[in-house]
Amino acid sequence: MANTGIIRHRGKINAAIGNAKAFLEIQKEYGSFDRFIWAYVNHTPIINAPHSMAELPTSTPLSDQISKDLKKRGFKFVGSTIVYSFMQAVGMVDDHMIWCPWHTNNRK
Repeated sequence: MANTGIIRHRGKINAAIGNAKAFLEIQKEYGSFDRFIWAYVNHTPIINAPHSMAELPTSTPLSDQISKDLKKRGFKFVGSTIVYSFMQAVGMVDDHMIWCPWHTNNRK
């Protein structure tokens, strides 16, 4: 708690420990967290085609569902917006602008 270089919020510290334990339980049950999380998109990225930042959602019905499922498994601080950001970060969702060189359709 005295280290200014890390999170010092007691709830977030306890959540990190609890989330790690829940993560390990998912690994045991599914063989890997990767296998568990990617099953939500049938192991295939969702490819969107936004033309502007205004078209990007902060959450979706799917991120709502994943958030609820993770919370049922004991995860904390995993709201739908956080989950959607995670989905973007790991490639479950391609939200690059349709004109962006990194959009899936432009990399083929």
